[in-house]
Order: sequence, then structure tokens, then C-alpha cells
Amino acid sequence: MGAVTLTAVLAQAAATVMAVLVAPLLLGWVNQCRAWLQNRSGPGILRPYRQIRKLFHKDAVIASNASPLFRLVPYVEFASMALAAAIIPTLWTGLPFAIAADTIALVGLFAMARLFLALAAMDIGTAFGSIGARREMLIGFLAEPALLMVFFTTSLIARSTSLPTIADGFAHQPFALFPSLAFASVAFVMVLLAENTRIPVDNPATHLELTMIHEATVLEYSARHLALIDWSAALKLFNYVCIGLALFLPWGLAESPANPAGLLLAAPALVLKLAVAGAGLALIETLNAKMRLFRAPEFLATAFLLAMLGLLVRLLLGS
Repeated sequence: MGAVTLTAVLAQAAATVMAVLVAPLLLGWVNQCRAWLQNRSGPGILRPYRQIRKLFHKDAVIASNASPLFRLVPYVEFASMALAAAIIPTLWTGLPFAIAADTIALVGLFAMARLFLALAAMDIGTAFGSIGARREMLIGFLAEPALLMVFFTTSLIARSTSLPTIADGFAHQPFALFPSLAFASVAFVMVLLAENTRIPVDNPATHLELTMIHEATVLEYSARHLALIDWSAALKLFNYVCIGLALFLPWGLAESPANPAGLLLAAPALVLKLAVAGAGLALIETLNAKMRLFRAPEFLATAFLLAMLGLLVRLLLGS
């Protein structure tokens, strides 16, 4: 391995660590913006860090009939989200692991994390865990096809399924308006809301047994296990926002970490885009109410329809 390659690998490892550490801050920013929009003072943007720290200092309470899978799942969940962060271009597109940064593999990582979480929810045998697992898999079953259609639309334009290649192609081509991307972007936002248990699909702050989805799957977790799951959820939101930025707002990304001038531009650009995206997400949640559970399939079917329209517009009209 040459010096340049080693430098790129170390830089990408540092970027992944940065994503892991910054993810709770994005979640705190979204919650704080939501509080401001609702005329409340809010808990502060550092609250997710305080919550994670408090959970790590508690003693775990585990059911007597829990299998080793139940204890393993939080670590699998966190590792999956960290690996996804490693193959998403956040600051630059010249990733050393670009050969593995395939959009289909990325969807597979999210699906694997969801599968393990559902298995852990059913492992204890409680009614709430089983209900939450079924609802979580239903949402994933409907959201993944829409997300794949979004990726296929952008891949047709960039002629590649590699996420860094797609972002690099969009960032350096002349400005153009693609109607297919307009459909895909709306579908992606809808999938982001559903996959990250945000309003209107789910309310991450609720504990009502008739409405909760994600929270029902983690009711039996506590202490460090719950801290890892909460951290993974924040990292998943960060990953989805960065995917959206790479696909639809890639401007400002550097070509490689060896370009200091590019990084000086990419870092504040990323902070600005994350701040705007977080505020936009809070605005969407404030303007909408949580829908009934049986309306969630209709919501995700609409996302799939929009994504398919984008794909057909690209295939039939070339725009």
C-alpha cells in the first residue's frame, strides 16, 4: 500500500469517526428546531449526548430468557450504521473504499440492521416486541423498493451505481434541471421520514402501545445496549441526510482528502447543508400530524409511485 493510499484510508477512517460523533448533534439540532417552531425552549442540541452518556453509566437489565442474539444486536446495529457512514461521501468523493460504496449494498446494510433489530424484538417473546417487529418490517418492506427506485434513477443519469461516482458526476457537470430528479427527491424525503421513524409515519417521542413502531422494538433494552441503539438511530438519520445531500445537493464536495483547499470549502458547506436539512426536517414534522398506522402503506406507496415516475421519465424522455 502506497503512502497516498494509506493517507486516503486514514482520512476516510477519520471522516467515519467524525460522522459517528456528529450524528447525535444533528438529531439534537432537529429536535431543537422542532421545539422552536412549536414555541418551546427545547432541551438543547446536546441532549442526545447527555442521554447516551447517562445510559452508558447505568447497569443493564436483561430478561432471563434473552438469547445471546439479544445482547449482540445493539453492536450489530451500531456497526452497520458506522459501515454505511464509511461508504457515503460526506466531505469528498474520492473514497478509498469506493469499489464497495454501491447503492444496492447500502440498502442491504440498512435492511440487515432492521432484520437484526426485529429478531431481537421477538427474542424475548413479549407482545409489544412482536408487534413492533412486524410493524418495523412492514415499513422496511415498503420503503426499500422506493429507495432502490430513487437510486436507479440517479444511477441512470450518472451511469454508475457507486454513490461517490454519482455525487462526483452531479457536482462537476453543468447545471441542468432533471424532472426525474424532482420526482426522486420527493420520494427520497418520504422514505427518509419513514425509515427514521419521524412524523408523519412514526413519532420517536411516543410510548403509546397502539401507535409506536420503532420504540416497541427496543422496549426491553436498557443501559449500554439502549445507548448503542439510540446512537445507531441518530447515525442512521445522519446517513440518510448525507445520502440525500450526495444525490441532490453534491456541490461543495472535495475530490480527495489530499486537497486542503477543497476540504476547507467542503467542511463548512457540509455544516450549512446539515443545518438547513435539519431545520427542514423539523418544519415538515411541525406542519404534519402523525398519521394512523394503516395509512403508512399508502404513504410509502406514494413514495414508490413518485420514484417510479422519476425512473420512467428518465428512461422514456431522457430528462
